[in-house]
Amino acid sequence: MITMVLEGDNHTVTTHFILLGFPTPPAFQLLLFFVFLATYLLTLLENFLIILAIRSDGQLHKPMYFFLSNLSFLEMWYVTVISPRMLGDFLSHSKTISFNGCMTQLYFFVTFVCTEYILLAVMAFDRYVAICNPLRYPVIMTKQLCGTLAGGCWFCGLITAMIKMVFIARLHYCGTPHINHYFCDISPLLNVSCEDSSRAELVDFFLALMVIAVPLCVVVASYTTILTTILRIPSAQGRQKAFSTCASHLTVVILFYSTTLFTYTRPKLMYAYSSNKLVSVLYTVIVPLLNPIIYCLRNREVKAALKKTILCKRRGPREDGAWVN
Repeated sequence: MITMVLEGDNHTVTTHFILLGFPTPPAFQLLLFFVFLATYLLTLLENFLIILAIRSDGQLHKPMYFFLSNLSFLEMWYVTVISPRMLGDFLSHSKTISFNGCMTQLYFFVTFVCTEYILLAVMAFDRYVAICNPLRYPVIMTKQLCGTLAGGCWFCGLITAMIKMVFIARLHYCGTPHINHYFCDISPLLNVSCEDSSRAELVDFFLALMVIAVPLCVVVASYTTILTTILRIPSAQGRQKAFSTCASHLTVVILFYSTTLFTYTRPKLMYAYSSNKLVSVLYTVIVPLLNPIIYCLRNREVKAALKKTILCKRRGPREDGAWVN
């Protein structure tokens, strides 16, 4: 239940929010702390190893792995925006967060979520070109284009988050609102506002459609064409090899979109459900933990590079800095 402190009819300046988090007995709070701490550290380690393996192995200097390293870098920051604060709250009786701290956390979290939506679409486009236009792949997916696409993902994420923040941060919050969540997200902030938030919700919904629907259409169109192309390959071995190059990415896309799609298309409605926090744990904790594992299990090149990295048998990068095709 959401608790709001109302002070008369006048709007008071809200300086703090209270994050209710996971209301459990103290002993269970300690257990949750160690579980989420282990998950957070493992997620950082996994993604760091993938970045290190890609940078140190010249055979992985390809567009596909360039985007994968961007995804790993993104997810390291993605979990860092949420987990340290959540871990601190498990050990603290005072679960307050300042207004500026809350808005800062929300801004960076939205930035990383929006960036990931677009980056996953770019990775789908990369797989489309590789499978459907293999002869033109080196000409199309140049180092310059890949850098531009990656930079565009981050730029769109930053701009989208900035526009959302302009409307959400200007809402009036009465007293010290109690947020029934473990971090500052769009849905709880829209719900604890003590004024009509319909305009902010409308802007958020429109931007969510742009950032989610457009990349999703790119992903669906890319994989529809990829599937059609794979089915035309005469040999079973050829079909399996072609599909194996995009199976990991498709799995990651399904996991990320399935856990975030409804939450960020109808954020205010989603807050009404008691399962909101459980769904949020899936895409803020579990999915970032699983993504590196999925790529390692399904990709022989990544597994081989990780073994070299862990055993310190590193191969220096190509001197000319060109993509390996």
